[in-house]
Amino acid sequence: MPKDASRPRRVAEQIQRELAELIQLEVKDPRVGMVTLTGVEVSADYAHAKVYFSLLGDQARVDAALKGLSSAAGFLRSQVAHRMKLRVMPMLHFIHDISLEQGARLDKLIADAVAEDARHPSDD
Repeated sequence: MPKDASRPRRVAEQIQRELAELIQLEVKDPRVGMVTLTGVEVSADYAHAKVYFSLLGDQARVDAALKGLSSAAGFLRSQVAHRMKLRVMPMLHFIHDISLEQGARLDKLIADAVAEDARHPSDD
């Protein structure tokens, strides 16, 4: 019987929902602040989970949030395992997701290029 390929995805989505709630309501570390979880990837053996987060602010704020999340990882892992009743709860590895920042930077570059083109009408 083949393994269900959608199970790791469903587990990852449930972990993301549980972590988002726990971070918002239970984590008291001021370094964490207003982080947004953008995704979770669970390894095939459920031993590790990469938890991607984003937040607005400079690199110092991102570094502080990463340290806060990493120090709360054990607490978060135990709480998620208790809520989800998983036999194997993955180790949580928090990673700053820069895709939103890259998207905003690209939007700005495109807007600047369009504005520059508007200032210099073509000879068509």
